Amino acid sequence: MADNKKKITVDITKIKRAISAGIPLTITTYTLPKEMEDYMNSVLAAFLNELNQQQMIEYLSYCLNELMTNSKKANTKRVYFREKNLDINNDADYAEGMKDFKSHTLNNINYYLQKQKEAGLYVKLVLQTRNGKIKVEVRNNAELTVTEYKRMHDKLSRAQQYTSPDQAFSQILDDSEGAGLGLVIMILMLEKIGLTEENFQIICENGETITRIILPLNETTQKNIAIVSHEFVKIIDALPQFPDTIIRLTKQTNDPDSKLSDIAASISSDVSLTTDLLKLVNSAVFALASPCRSITDAVKMIGVGGVRNLLLSVGSLAELKKLAPESKKDLWAHAHKVAFFSYNLARNFCANEREVLEDAYICGLLHDMGKVIFNTARPELEEQLKKIGSDKGVPMSTFEKLVAGVNHGDLGALIAEKWNFPETIIKVIRHHHEPDLAPQEVRKQTSLVYLADMMVHYADHEVDFYQFDSDVLKLFGLKNEQQIAKITDRLSSAFTNGSSSR
Repeated sequence: MADNKKKITVDITKIKRAISAGIPLTITTYTLPKEMEDYMNSVLAAFLNELNQQQMIEYLSYCLNELMTNSKKANTKRVYFREKNLDINNDADYAEGMKDFKSHTLNNINYYLQKQKEAGLYVKLVLQTRNGKIKVEVRNNAELTVTEYKRMHDKLSRAQQYTSPDQAFSQILDDSEGAGLGLVIMILMLEKIGLTEENFQIICENGETITRIILPLNETTQKNIAIVSHEFVKIIDALPQFPDTIIRLTKQTNDPDSKLSDIAASISSDVSLTTDLLKLVNSAVFALASPCRSITDAVKMIGVGGVRNLLLSVGSLAELKKLAPESKKDLWAHAHKVAFFSYNLARNFCANEREVLEDAYICGLLHDMGKVIFNTARPELEEQLKKIGSDKGVPMSTFEKLVAGVNHGDLGALIAEKWNFPETIIKVIRHHHEPDLAPQEVRKQTSLVYLADMMVHYADHEVDFYQFDSDVLKLFGLKNEQQIAKITDRLSSAFTNGSSSR
């Protein structure tokens, strides 16, 4: 998003998607016109509303305006110093430049704003929620000088002396750079919502100055999450057990003493299961050179581990589709597409890593299992949830926001645990929105499913390139949006063509 003089509409759907996936929302401006400032405040308000953190809106709006203004001022300062042939990193030049900086730039602000836009100096707002915390960042691509850094931290230290804005007004007299009055008031604002200076950070990295506010979700929301999770554990407990036939067969595939011929014979004895399994193996997902005509062929082509995971896939689809009928087509379409992307990305990036390749399809297929269960259970349980909400003070909207979004990975993992799935699958489902938090031994599989999921959303224009996790992109050697777009287009076409031919 860049500067625009027209009123910009807030995209609530995109905000909900970012919250659900724990991915960042970013807005970039070069001149920070009033329209952009209003838009950023509207996005912040909508973001906090979706998280049921309305009590923070007024205070954080003030903080946002202060940080954005300071960042724009820092960029203007860079342009001004260059115009005056002064070295901003030299103490003497800095003192000389600041004498008339304020009056000169205010009297010709449009000229300096245009210059900083030409120089590519931006101000960027980043909003993200993960792991029970909200992150609000303002970034600008001009690192603080040593002098500026010292002044900033002096202002933060001074802020601890004051207990009210009135006290700060009466004691701050230095007007050379406003003496940080706005920053002091901002710290006092944060204290109003129970935060301290520890929740506020100023850092410089990769050519940017980053001012960051980290906020915990309030106690009421944390309590509601616990209530919601507890109630859905009851739903999970009430789910049917996994089919006995598949449990028995997966145990056989896990037994190192089992012969391939015995495994194939056991599966083949169930005609319905054999049909479903061969249909899946011969689908466009696996793109086999020649079709499998028997379970023995399938075992030879995709391995025992691959067959085991396909058995779990077939069983899961059967059980979940009993709960989630055809009316949930959008959920199933997304699940199948992510599975397709996940497996084919594994073939390209992890061809020599057998376990990653074997786990790719099922983890992609079941990554949103918690969301499937929630969407399925809701009609039958709506009255029950309303009663729980009434009794415990949790609005129905909170159930929807928290379960369908914030913690559906945990709920999906609980279902996988109930069905005695392998630990790898459980962990990938749990962390598919946050691969950096996955245990090291499943980090690659989790990152792969995360990438597949993001690419599917990217193909559907639901996320932008900047929202991809940079560490995941680095893991797979992806450096720019052109690469993401090319791979996404290729896989989308292959999926569409394969779906239409089946």
